[in-house]
Amino acid sequence: FITATNGVKFAYRKLGERQDVPIIYFNHLTANMDNCDPRVMDGMATRHEIISFDYRGVGSTSGDDAKSIQDMAKDCIAFIKALGYSKVDILAFSMGGFIAQELMALEPTLVRKIVLAGTGPRGGKGVSAVVGLTYWDIVKGTFTGRDPKFYLFFTTTANGKNAARLFLSRLKERTMDRDIPVRIRTLRAQLNAIRVWGHEQPADLSVFKLPVLVINGDNDRMVPTPNSYDMAKRFPNAKLHIYEEGAHGAVFQHHDDFVKRALAFFAA
Repeated sequence: FITATNGVKFAYRKLGERQDVPIIYFNHLTANMDNCDPRVMDGMATRHEIISFDYRGVGSTSGDDAKSIQDMAKDCIAFIKALGYSKVDILAFSMGGFIAQELMALEPTLVRKIVLAGTGPRGGKGVSAVVGLTYWDIVKGTFTGRDPKFYLFFTTTANGKNAARLFLSRLKERTMDRDIPVRIRTLRAQLNAIRVWGHEQPADLSVFKLPVLVINGDNDRMVPTPNSYDMAKRFPNAKLHIYEEGAHGAVFQHHDDFVKRALAFFAA
């Protein structure tokens, strides 16, 4: 735990040997630290220090839930500065990618390199629709006895369903020091923040000259895949990779390949 200047006591986990420039992992909607895929986190930690954390009001972090994506970005800046870093790399997934983009707008020199996975730009096509889709798949999960991520993150193909089962099983591997479950109020607050952000004016991504790796599946229902193509075109120094037969959680389905790509990107 560490307390930032904004008074929030952030809960976090570090993996890997300490580095001058660590990787900060920006998590997805309603995620606590136990929602970090062990294969991705452990894989990145073989060569980097990677830090996961809970947003304000989420899991073991104190405070009330942030009301906007921009406020979440301000919190993340406060957390990074509390840790004493003046430069970081970022690995951001889904809503984490929304937050990371706002962070770069607020602190243009803080980020050295960034991976944006399963995410999209402010005002991107279909971004605000994630609200209805999430509630629908929560209902579906309730009736089928499955975690909503089974439907939200993966395709309905045989490979997709198998990847979903393996992913959800991996999230249960940690048996000690489990994080506090996310509350319903967090779901509502974050979905409302996404709805508003999805209707806001697009940002000028051309001002960000840092190396960017944009990555997604070819069938992302949550943040539609065309947004990944859009971002890759608008960032002046971006690379794009799209996984075939992949959905929102393609980086988890193809975790071995993703880790190799991410490690090479950060090392280049």
